[in-house]
Amino acid sequence: MIHTFENKEPTLEEAQELVGGYVTLLPLPPHMQNGEMQVLVNEEGLLKGLPLNEKASQMFQQKIVGSVVILKGKARWT
Repeated sequence: MIHTFENKEPTLEEAQELVGGYVTLLPLPPHMQNGEMQVLVNEEGLLKGLPLNEKASQMFQQKIVGSVVILKGKARWT
């Protein structure tokens, strides 16, 4: 599942609830590092054996498991 925020940033608690645990900022591939987007995933997703998120893996060209939170515009964390 992919959750997108654009106008209002989620609280830490909201982000943790959406990804199902501790959140970590996913490093994006170099061509996507333009500062317009941040991607949050479950920090322990691989350790917990969360299922592959095929759509997010294709979008960000790396293996991603579990739910993803995308932060754009005013929703980006500083």
